[in-house]
Amino acid sequence: MNQAKPTKRIRDALNGVLLLDKPVGLSSNDALIQAKRLLNAKKAGHTGTLDPFATGLLPLCFGEATKFSHDLLDADKTYETVVHLGITTETGDTEGAVVEALPVSVTDAQIEAVLAQFRGPIAQVPPMYSALKRDGKPLYEYARAGITLEREARNVVIHELTLLSYEAPFLRLRVSCSKGTYIRVLGEDIGRVLGCGAHLNALRRTQVGSLLIDGSVTLESLQSKSVDERLGLLKPIDTLLSDFDAIDLSDELAVRFLHGQRISLQKEGISLSANLGRLRVYRRSDNKLLGSGLLQEYQVLAPERLISTSG
Repeated sequence: MNQAKPTKRIRDALNGVLLLDKPVGLSSNDALIQAKRLLNAKKAGHTGTLDPFATGLLPLCFGEATKFSHDLLDADKTYETVVHLGITTETGDTEGAVVEALPVSVTDAQIEAVLAQFRGPIAQVPPMYSALKRDGKPLYEYARAGITLEREARNVVIHELTLLSYEAPFLRLRVSCSKGTYIRVLGEDIGRVLGCGAHLNALRRTQVGSLLIDGSVTLESLQSKSVDERLGLLKPIDTLLSDFDAIDLSDELAVRFLHGQRISLQKEGISLSANLGRLRVYRRSDNKLLGSGLLQEYQVLAPERLISTSG
């Protein structure tokens, strides 16, 4: 007797962005998998990882929104973090074994003087406990095997580094930084210059680009809601493009744009006061997002990333 094959679950072709407040102890990918299951989504991706011990804003992209997820990888980020002075760990955070413990005797004035050294452009050496790859293998695998490799310093920018509070041995900081910044390394370097060492006790991301932690949802809250309520939390795709100027096109020009044709705005009698660069492009008749375009010299609009307008 032939056993019936299990029915394959049919996923929904959802399009949109979910602002997730990632919990501690969960990887970004595991958080994505859980949210994707709760929304029964067909296609999903995240916009840059948070370490398992970190919490906070993890924008998740569904369907056509995944075409723009890379923009948030390049975006500036803002964090609030607690730096534990006097103790260094293997990983630079709470997940690693203690390497050294030193007495802490620093003043607010000393801390402010050291923080000033890390504002603006700085060079960081990526940590061994990171997902950066060498010969196809992540650095953390070498680290777990007791192997330390040479790493080149990377240039990053610390836009803001504010001391929120100091209650020895804990520094609470707000950091706004460019892509590629390791807050763990920043915490370790601050401790090193203070002469007592340090590791991160907590890390929370509060902003990615123009997206804020306000209005985000936890997995626990998502699970407690009905299917319709979950879907209602999805933000439109153009949430990811809110920093760009916008242009709307007639139906005829929209068809040409979606076919990958460049459009001379001057020739079409369109006057646009926008800087050269990326634009949000809409179809005027129904205000439907068509994708992103590049405004080039002589007011030429070139398609960049197009989204499906079916349905």
